[in-house]
This record gives sequence, structure tokens and C-alpha cells, in this order.
Amino acid sequence: MTVFLGLGIAGIVLLVLSLVLDGVLEGLFDGAGVLDGLFDGLLSLPVIAGFLSMLGFGGAIVLGTTGLGAGAATAAGACAGAGAGLLTWRATRALMRDQTAATPRGDDLVGTAGSVVTAIPADGYGEVLLRLAGQPVKFAARSSAAVARGTEVWVESALTSTSVAVRPVER
Repeated sequence: MTVFLGLGIAGIVLLVLSLVLDGVLEGLFDGAGVLDGLFDGLLSLPVIAGFLSMLGFGGAIVLGTTGLGAGAATAAGACAGAGAGLLTWRATRALMRDQTAATPRGDDLVGTAGSVVTAIPADGYGEVLLRLAGQPVKFAARSSAAVARGTEVWVESALTSTSVAVRPVER
């Protein structure tokens, strides 16, 4: 029983270490060609930790609640460990594939209408409030002509990722 509980605790400690020291073990051998890709996929530390902890705790439960011997407890723990390892592998694969949307850039705002929140001097910079995906976003703005605060403007081009060139909307 003590061996099984020790394996279960060792699995939990390994899981905590893999979360706290994320990538440190892989970084130790980086560039040496040793262990390249070894800790990806089925041999990742969270998968090994899940297998080890379920092997230990599953074996301890079977050993403590049934009259079966250590061999049957080991087999049951190994089956539980394989299931936990597989679930951990699938969960980590799903999390690693999860991609966020691309960060919006100034080019995404060309053709957008907005309003001036800080007056723009001729050939100088001010600020405009634009809507991007329904959210208000403040950008630095430049215009060839002076534009007063509150004027509705049209984005003509992106100057940088955080500044745009605008012109007043003609009515």
C-alpha cells in the first residue's frame, strides 16, 4: 500500500513541478540534440504525472478495498493510469491547438469612420476614437489639415500599428 501511495504522491509532485518549471527540463538539453521532442505528446510531463498518480492511487484503492493482491492492484492502477494519461494527452493537445484571433492592426481600420477626441493640428498628431469589432479604440491620428475635436473623420491609411491618417467626412 505504501508503494502505491508513494507513486500517487510522486505523480502529483511531478505534475506540480511540470507546471511550476514549465519548459525548464526541455531547455536544459536545448541545442544538444538530446531529447529533442521527447517531452512532447505522449511523453509530456503532465501525461507521465497523470499516469503515475493514477497508477499509485488506483492501485492503493484496489489493494485497500478488495482482497486482491498486489499484482491485481498494479494491473488496475495501470489501466486507470493509462486512462488518465490519455485524457491528459487529449486535453493538452486541445489546449495547444487553441488559437486566438489575430491582433488588429492599423490596416484593419482603413475605411472606418470615427470621431476626433483630441484636436489634430495641420500636419500634426491628435487622437481619434474608432470602433473595432464593436469596441471603442483610441488611435493616434494625423491629418494634412487641422481637424477640430468632435469632427467625424474617415481613416484613409495606417501610418503604424497604432496611428492612422484621417480626413474629415464631408457632408
